[in-house]
Amino acid sequence: MNKIVLGKNGEDRAALYLEQHGFTILDRNWRARSGEIDIIALKEETIVFVEVKTLPSGVISTLEHELNRRKQKRITETAKRFLAINRKYNNRFIRFDVIVVDMPGFPPVYHMENAFFGVL
Repeated sequence: MNKIVLGKNGEDRAALYLEQHGFTILDRNWRARSGEIDIIALKEETIVFVEVKTLPSGVISTLEHELNRRKQKRITETAKRFLAINRKYNNRFIRFDVIVVDMPGFPPVYHMENAFFGVL
């Protein structure tokens, strides 16, 4: 399975997981000049920006490498742009989560809430 198909499959599974846990998916693969956010979801009063990582042969150090400070900054900047365009969500709490799919030693879908803190 190529990387694009693997990533799409992981994002589909992550979106299904979120929906099964009471989240409403607002958007997927939302793009701005600063980058892309895999899933934007809403749960109660919180907007959740989700980065999905499908790592079937990865280890925790792979995840740390994949989600370095630069990547976190790009996600944060993209979230700012989303909120600037979608002002109806500006009165909500904000959270940055990571969902890891298929990483050995973890559940099939592993959800890390508040995985990092972006400065908005």
